Amino acid sequence: MARYEEIGILKEIAELLNEGTDSKTVLEGVLKKLLHLTGLQTGWIFLIDEQGDHQLAANVSLPEPLAHNNNFRMCTGDCWCVSRYNNGKLNKAVNIIECQRIENVLLEKAGDTAGLTHHATVPLRAGNEKFGLLNVGSPYKTHFEKDELALLEAVAFQIGTALKRIKLTQREQETALISERNRLARDLHDSVNQLLFSLSLTARAGREMTDNEEVKQTFSYIQDLAQDALGEMRALIWQLKPQGLEYGIISALTGYAEMLGLTLEAKLSGISSFPEKVEEALWRIGQEALGNCKKHSQTAHVTLFLNRSRDFVTMTIQDDGCGFYYDEKLELPSFGLKNMKLRTEALNGTFLLTSEPGKGTEIEIQIPI
Repeated sequence: MARYEEIGILKEIAELLNEGTDSKTVLEGVLKKLLHLTGLQTGWIFLIDEQGDHQLAANVSLPEPLAHNNNFRMCTGDCWCVSRYNNGKLNKAVNIIECQRIENVLLEKAGDTAGLTHHATVPLRAGNEKFGLLNVGSPYKTHFEKDELALLEAVAFQIGTALKRIKLTQREQETALISERNRLARDLHDSVNQLLFSLSLTARAGREMTDNEEVKQTFSYIQDLAQDALGEMRALIWQLKPQGLEYGIISALTGYAEMLGLTLEAKLSGISSFPEKVEEALWRIGQEALGNCKKHSQTAHVTLFLNRSRDFVTMTIQDDGCGFYYDEKLELPSFGLKNMKLRTEALNGTFLLTSEPGKGTEIEIQIPI
């Protein structure tokens, strides 16, 4: 391949990567572009986490047996390239690896691979940080020249750098969101919260200053409304700025329940630490569930079970309140419940609701780690 062609390929791919802000979209786009520019026909990208688990993040023109059943053969099991990557033995572009996944198709006579028997594999990295593997091949191609491997390495480095940039950008956005929540919580506390407190005191003073019974009742009603609004405002401030989350999810939810006037019995088993995104999701879901208990259950006692295994975290919130009729075949009956389900599924988790009139309500959340 001529040098100017390589430069042209790298330039086009760099332009594509610089525009991307979502890793999935970026990987799909750059893989298609790479195959188009090099004349190769098939490719796939594995993202591999710190535990060595791989995820098929992008693929183009996989043979039918590999693409069958939503890429099942690519998403499950192990293979030589992933094993070598995890063992630290795959640090540069490798000139052809016989593919274990393709060999399994042939051994099992599961279908036609359209002449694809081998692939080149290149680690995706930026500095000392590794992200996964870029694999490319073509029917009946069993050898890659040195200049082809050098080009693939350069492209893989570009992809790795782009993934790191996207990761850093997402962290900055999350930090900015937390900062904005904290600012809004401070503003609400310093302004609206103080106004409601003043209104409550004024209503109380007005009630004590009059002898007219109807006026007293009006002031009492205003005071009750102000107290209710003050409670709602404090709950909102807690949701924006979870005081106590730094001491763990159990401590935070216990404090939130006390603020709502609920008694929370918490039972923790397994490992007590969670990834940041999972802990944030559990905190928000727990808030929503406790808020529902306060508003609808007609009971002040709630039980929380939290279990962390190696692969999953499971949170169950139960109350012994009035319950309600729920058919799992129908749509969830409230926005709060839908919100809990969406938060759970955003982390590939499962949401289970059980309730019957007079028998309380149970919500179980399970999220993979």
